Amino acid sequence: MENFFRIHKGLQLEGPGNNQSTKRAFKMVRNLTPDSKILDIGCGPGRQTIELAKNARCNITAIDNHQPYLENLKRKAEEEDFSDKITIVNASMLELNLEPKSFDLIWSEGAIYIIGFEKGLREWKKYLKEDGYMVVSELSWLTSERPEEPKKFWESAYAQMKCVNENLKIADACNYSVAGVFILPKSGWDEYYLPLEKRIAMLKTKDTEDETFQKALDTEIEEIELYRKYGDYYGYVFYILRANK
Repeated sequence: MENFFRIHKGLQLEGPGNNQSTKRAFKMVRNLTPDSKILDIGCGPGRQTIELAKNARCNITAIDNHQPYLENLKRKAEEEDFSDKITIVNASMLELNLEPKSFDLIWSEGAIYIIGFEKGLREWKKYLKEDGYMVVSELSWLTSERPEEPKKFWESAYAQMKCVNENLKIADACNYSVAGVFILPKSGWDEYYLPLEKRIAMLKTKDTEDETFQKALDTEIEEIELYRKYGDYYGYVFYILRANK
């Protein structure tokens, strides 16, 4: 993680995503009122948090355990005049200490993999009010055919990665109804990868004697090139879920 933070320092996105997709997923959530409460778990620098604040009438609690991300979100919230609408909390998603049944919507873009897709759906559900919504984006296989190169890479990088139907079965087993599912468009990957490529190119000219760091940079480059070659086989998928009674 030290090398990850070192490489990604200053980037506005820490994973694939875009405002259009956040807005699209949010529109599939029903029955929110000004008194509703939203929990953004693993908010990172807060790109999606700000977009939620622009589209929701209610308050948002944003949680992450990397303070520089939270400082970035704080600055954004002040610039957008959302400081009173967004509560920022430094906490780990693995050790949440929240009031049960206190949120109408739990949101997590590109972060549920840290706790695990199934574990996150099960453990976070206790914080949802009756009929509350869970919206997560998760890296998923999109086809049954999996070329050897991406298969090998992701078996090493994220062995828990499943196909969409497998994740939908997990959601059903966790007693959620599916309100919507869609694939993040490739433009959402470009918004993440293009700035990252520029930063990698700059870092490649520094610390050339730090072999471990250079290998970390090479892995990032490999991931980018892999997606551009095999992006039809896997991607981030938004799962818009409603907790059943």
